[in-house]
Amino acid sequence: MSVVTTDPIFLLYHRRRATFNSPPIFRLNSKNPPLFIQNCTPTPNRRASICSRHFCPPKAVSSSDTAVVETSESSSVTFSETFPLKGAEKLEGKITIRLESEKDEEYWKLTVGCSLPGKWVLHWGVTYIGDTGSEWDQPPLDMRPPGSVPIKDYAIETPFERLPASLEGDSFYEVKIDFNTNSSIAAINFVLKDEESGSWYQHRGRDFKVPLIDYLQGDGNVVGAQKGAWPAGELGQISNLIIKPEVDDSEGDNLRESNMEKRPLQGFCEDHSVFKEVVTDNLLNVSVRHDLETSKNVVYIETGLPGDVVIHWGVCRDEGKNWIIPAEPYPPETILFKNKALRTLLQQKQDGCGSWGSFTLDKGFAAFVFVLKLNENTWLNCNGDDFYIPLTSSVITDEHSGLTHTKREEQLAEVGSPMISDDSSESKEAKDDIIKEIRNLVTGISSVKSRKTKSREAQESILQEIEKLAAEAYSIFRSSTPTFTDIDQSEDEDLETPVKISSGTGSGYEIVCQGFNWESHKSGKWYMELQDKVSELSSLGFTVIWLPPPTDSVSPEGYMPRDLYNLNSRYGNMDQLKALVKSLHKAGIRVLGDAVLNHRCAEYKNQNGVWNIFGGRLNWDDRAVVADDPHFQGRGNKSSGDNFHAAPNIDHSQEFVRNDIKEWLCWLREEIGYDGWRLDFVRGFWGGYVKDYLEATEPYFAVGEFWDSLSYTYGEMDHNQDAHRQRIVDWINATNGTASAFDVTTKGILHSALEKCEYWRLSDEKGKPPGVMGWWPSRAITFIENHDTGSTQGHWRFPGGKEMQGYAYILTHCGTPSLFYDHIFFEYKSQISTLISIRKRNKINCRSIVKIVKAERDVYAAIIDEKVAMKIGPGHYEPSNGQNWSLATEGNDYKIWEISR
Repeated sequence: MSVVTTDPIFLLYHRRRATFNSPPIFRLNSKNPPLFIQNCTPTPNRRASICSRHFCPPKAVSSSDTAVVETSESSSVTFSETFPLKGAEKLEGKITIRLESEKDEEYWKLTVGCSLPGKWVLHWGVTYIGDTGSEWDQPPLDMRPPGSVPIKDYAIETPFERLPASLEGDSFYEVKIDFNTNSSIAAINFVLKDEESGSWYQHRGRDFKVPLIDYLQGDGNVVGAQKGAWPAGELGQISNLIIKPEVDDSEGDNLRESNMEKRPLQGFCEDHSVFKEVVTDNLLNVSVRHDLETSKNVVYIETGLPGDVVIHWGVCRDEGKNWIIPAEPYPPETILFKNKALRTLLQQKQDGCGSWGSFTLDKGFAAFVFVLKLNENTWLNCNGDDFYIPLTSSVITDEHSGLTHTKREEQLAEVGSPMISDDSSESKEAKDDIIKEIRNLVTGISSVKSRKTKSREAQESILQEIEKLAAEAYSIFRSSTPTFTDIDQSEDEDLETPVKISSGTGSGYEIVCQGFNWESHKSGKWYMELQDKVSELSSLGFTVIWLPPPTDSVSPEGYMPRDLYNLNSRYGNMDQLKALVKSLHKAGIRVLGDAVLNHRCAEYKNQNGVWNIFGGRLNWDDRAVVADDPHFQGRGNKSSGDNFHAAPNIDHSQEFVRNDIKEWLCWLREEIGYDGWRLDFVRGFWGGYVKDYLEATEPYFAVGEFWDSLSYTYGEMDHNQDAHRQRIVDWINATNGTASAFDVTTKGILHSALEKCEYWRLSDEKGKPPGVMGWWPSRAITFIENHDTGSTQGHWRFPGGKEMQGYAYILTHCGTPSLFYDHIFFEYKSQISTLISIRKRNKINCRSIVKIVKAERDVYAAIIDEKVAMKIGPGHYEPSNGQNWSLATEGNDYKIWEISR
């Protein structure tokens, strides 16, 4: 999770515009702040990126003359170009936290507000009296404000409400939480999230904590309470309070042990400073004028960037781009840097809006080269290269203006920033090469089919290469606007059996069963119970089953793993698991192991009493824990994803950790016989590590749980969920397309569509499915319920009574459907069996073509592969009689038709 801490808070912020023609915008992941990223794009179709350099103190250069000269009438303009820039405007605001009583001392209200613009969400939870450790719990239902959305089993996300603007025109955003002091809640914990930038706000690197009982007063992240008592009538006079230093953890433990009594709650109000850098549009104008009389060139540079702008510059004698220092005179405010370059402070314009500079150069130079320095951490260059301004007509500017794919862009892609489409010649050649390779491979597989002389393995090999090339193409050409178009691939009718496409992605015809629920561990013999259902699962048509986490775990459900090589869990022992997997394989069902790689529970405490020393065969120390997990004092590197509150978050950047995980996964593959993985909480670490693990273990099928909140405005789900599915697609792309991901976007949209009779939501602006299945269907695992959302947890339960509409949707559409155990065996077995039969009979697969024919208030209808028609919703739809459709099945507000054969 990207984190920004208060005291004060600093954040880079910008708005993304969904247009291909606008200058590219790079999004900063604020886990590694201060290098401020800006863009410079030569017009047209060029771009810039940041060049980070190390500088030594400069040496002054004396020059009595200036380089500003009057040009004669015989001069001519030889070069002129405008580069769009992204400048920065610093906004200052405050986060306000206020606790006050309502009508009497029993009912209270916590208000959290922010004065800066943004799409603010409060990510919060509670601590109950008697809880140990740092994990959160979800608050009771009557405490949750309208529009709140549960996040797994430990948190709630509530969107801020925008208040009417003040007389000064400023806006204010706030969330109000009402609670009763007679409850068993010990504290309210929260962090703030700006969904526009994806950044999080903490208090000194930890969660904000508002204590409701006395023993929490010693906690270092407590707000309000440690300042003393504040009568409610004085709240309006209290602001900008100074927070005391954090107390020692051992002192906090003593407080907890010595004082567990609740005290009368007292109100407070405090403000925390917060800053944002808002990216603004600016221009850099560069022109060259050649004076025929003096044979000198005058370079004129003008920009609207605010503040001091330093130009770091030199000249080149040829096209080799080797910098040299020209002879004097130099412009005013010029110094020599390490005898390699000059630095000139541009002069402020008379109106104060920007700056300018003029540079007179003798003949004989091929180009004027420079970069711009805004401060010690912020540099502007041209797409990873220097600005190269030709001084002679023989220089080919496109060749030297830095229009190449840069390492900085690759670094940005690694932390989830959008890539930029490029129209340069190199990019075009790369694109043409990939297209040519794909065409050759398609021709190859066609010839294989026509000759009937080569083996099925040869076809598989060719399809593997096509998939890899497609993933490579997507990685290179992914646009800053959140769009993705999957290549339509229809299976040849002559191929009677599915073929393996590539490692981790299966054949495209998989139908997945989640083989457990939240209560499955309670019998202690789940593996044996499931073995009795193997034959039935096979007859229903399932090809893949997802089993629960197999390892020793602090929690009985398995999602708090401890000793990874100990496979005696509450679901059964290792021998029972192996027997179950063997039976499933005999029935033709592949098996996914639930691998929890993001976090791991420790066996021992360190010298500070913190649980971060691991036991068992993988006896890691605190170097295996990320450094920015505030609860577990890790000595690793900063996290590459979001932190999970309840257990130490593993640092996958450590080579010894990755090697141990790969060895463990390979052991599971060989010892147990797993065919692939369901990867838990992959939002917690970079997808590139997943790619590493999958390449080492070569699974048949793999799917990641990338779960975060959809976009809401004042409690109402937004129609456009492109930003949400883009984050999932970005993760898939980080794995190089080797893994699929659960299509959380589709589940969320189905919720609103069915619950509120808003079936128009099931078509995006381009008339395609609005989830991940509409962009990358071969990597979308569709579902309507699982052990977290349904079962006895019910964190995000599908609308009651409408489950079969959901299954009618995902079992007829593209993507790979995953069905929940409870629905299969307790509620809808016969209806689900019928839908699976229709899907298999018509060879619907993850790449099937969906043609949406109706998406209105009360009805949604689509035709799939021109073989199956379907509709859900109470509204009317019948397919055209001219195509010989026959009704295959129907139920409560859903119908499926097939083409009669």
